[in-house]
Amino acid sequence: MASPVSPRRPTASRSIDSPADSAPRFPSPSLHLTLATLRKQARRIVDAGIAAAGAGRLTARALATPAVAAALGRRAPIVIAAGKASAVMARAFLAAQGASAGPDVVVRGMVASPQAGAPAGGLEWFDVGHPTPTAGSAAAGRRALELAASAGDDEVVVLLLSGGASAGLAAPVEGITLEDKVAVTTLLLRGGVAIDDLNCVRKHLSAIKGGRLAVAAGGRVVTLAISDVVDPTPDDPAVIGSGPTTPDPTTFADARSIVQAATAATAAADPAGGMDAMPAAALDALERGVRGEIPESPKPGDPRLAESSYHLAGSRRDAIDGAAAEASALGFTVLRIDEPVTGEARDVALRHVQNVAQLAYEQPRPCCVLSAGETTVRVRGSGKGGRNQEFALAAAFHLTRRFPQAVLASVGTDGIDGPTEAAGALIDTMTPTRAADAGLQRPEIYLAANDSFSFFEALGDLIRTGPTDTNVGDLQVVLIA
Repeated sequence: MASPVSPRRPTASRSIDSPADSAPRFPSPSLHLTLATLRKQARRIVDAGIAAAGAGRLTARALATPAVAAALGRRAPIVIAAGKASAVMARAFLAAQGASAGPDVVVRGMVASPQAGAPAGGLEWFDVGHPTPTAGSAAAGRRALELAASAGDDEVVVLLLSGGASAGLAAPVEGITLEDKVAVTTLLLRGGVAIDDLNCVRKHLSAIKGGRLAVAAGGRVVTLAISDVVDPTPDDPAVIGSGPTTPDPTTFADARSIVQAATAATAAADPAGGMDAMPAAALDALERGVRGEIPESPKPGDPRLAESSYHLAGSRRDAIDGAAAEASALGFTVLRIDEPVTGEARDVALRHVQNVAQLAYEQPRPCCVLSAGETTVRVRGSGKGGRNQEFALAAAFHLTRRFPQAVLASVGTDGIDGPTEAAGALIDTMTPTRAADAGLQRPEIYLAANDSFSFFEALGDLIRTGPTDTNVGDLQVVLIA
């Protein structure tokens, strides 16, 4: 199937429980849905998708598989949980451990979470930053390396990994400070760098990422990961959380090239954001790495990682499956875009609506088209928003042109869209008219300022879920009456 950013005509796989799998249906009066009903149903489908990707559920499912059970064996676990789902994953692991080994079992380890919480089962708790690391992130990184290095022959390090772990476990390479790493991350984010490229740079400015945590543990590591990675290779173990226990195929030269390209792009819009804004110590570290003065990260086939095992506990597909089940139960013909939705949010939105129109053509109605992925935003203005809100705003005009009655919702499954308190936004085919009636400026004015949040807040069309304690990327739902 073609990606939503491909010029080729996309195809779709229909959910197995779709009403369209039975005999063809014709619209009946009960299926002439109002926009108000579609909006409510879109929110139900979004919530079902997020629930299906719940970290506790995914962790318990993974732990019940023979492959994970065999990898853990009877060794005593040392738990290192990091990322937005870390607390929930840790509790699920401890519950499973207690069920198998007894309630009196003592598990040592730590949780590094960007969300406020309480220690789980006696594990050490670290409040860490996201999307940029904090002093808590640095403390968590140091402690994770200490725990890994302390593992004995009868112990195994269990890494519970989820989106946000890259910023949560920070251990700057010798010669640079945490402030240097924060500055690099901030500049790259402003440049719209994709998550895999951002993590490549993070790995080569880190003493823990890119397989280095596994090396510290002598290779005795079992990793359970919930993936938010969609591009260029979906669910790539080397990218999730910057791959602290997996081989790293990227190099110092790759990291240097990414920094050079991002700063050049940023400088074109803001001369103050070019290469001169990059911390000199970070640039020097990359140059020293290119010259071989700093050891490269372990590469595929490195014998030091031979005992390490990696298991994918969940991904965006779980969110799509949950959303599909709910949509089917509500009576929709369900279609899926299998390729992840990626690219610059405002550009992808147009192509996405075009793809949806092609997929839904001549399909039984009402119809639901589901997709997932993670777009990026190159910040040009000084407004407030996130990639899902910008995606929805850019899609509003095109949705109105393509359909007489439709709704689109785009959300971050972690409940956080950019530096806002919203998970995303919802639009319908009346959004442009409602905005004009409310006296708002044209949508393109808000897009130019990267101010999608203000647009949707004024209309009451923000989707707020609060932190969901999971992260499998973004979910898009389009309902066509």
